[in-house]
Amino acid sequence: MFSLKLVRRRAARATAVVALAAAACATTMTGSAGAIVNGTDSTERYPFMASIPMTVPGVLDDGVCGASLIDPQWVLTAAHCVAEKQVKLDGIVRIGSEQRQSGGTVRAIERTVVHPGYVNGEGEVANRDDVALVRLDRPVAEKPIRIAARPGRPGTPTRLLGFGTVVNITKLSDAVFADRLQELEARRGADAECAPGYAGRTRLCTISRVPDAMACFGDSGGPQIQRGKGGRWELVGTTSGPGAPGLACSDGPGLYSNVPAYADWIRRTIGRNA
Repeated sequence: MFSLKLVRRRAARATAVVALAAAACATTMTGSAGAIVNGTDSTERYPFMASIPMTVPGVLDDGVCGASLIDPQWVLTAAHCVAEKQVKLDGIVRIGSEQRQSGGTVRAIERTVVHPGYVNGEGEVANRDDVALVRLDRPVAEKPIRIAARPGRPGTPTRLLGFGTVVNITKLSDAVFADRLQELEARRGADAECAPGYAGRTRLCTISRVPDAMACFGDSGGPQIQRGKGGRWELVGTTSGPGAPGLACSDGPGLYSNVPAYADWIRRTIGRNA
């Protein structure tokens, strides 16, 4: 789920062609179709992948945000998934499952900690410091993902994960969420590949390596990962929003919170709330 303000902004700027295509797809495609949009079914197990069920009363009754297990009792997600008044969390987190609504380990949410600098704005100030931590009521056995020391240079291959909508949409009520975890091959983009002012020290511009594909509503908070030492996956980003205004999700680029830039805040927060 990208922020509701971004939903409204996109709806206002979307073309009639995109609106008609989204409506048609929403009535014919099932949740098992390719997603993120136009990703593929997951090709391996990601024990650190987590999902947070949520609703938007009167608009959406089966929504989801992504998250990453970074500690046996903590997941990292987007602040706009847990801080917006319109969003109602179901009170649980599912960890380590390839399925959105079954499998893995389910834990209750004990508390959430939103980054103090979080701003859900628009344009160049959209989703500043868009990170939040969720403490689980009990630790889980799944292995957390390591936070990378730094993101790779522009051009570095990455992978996006999520259960987000399988179609471009102009309103949340048209979302068709993936039942099976989806992945998409991407790369770290240069700041200039996103709209001016969008990417920077704490926000990563992300470019799909697949035509007409990118994370979308429902993928928010989910991980962007890169290969580290020994080929293991490391966490570099969390899905935040679009990297330019007025585009359908699949047109890209995407904007991701730079997780390594928040590593000190993450460590301090977990330490204070242990």
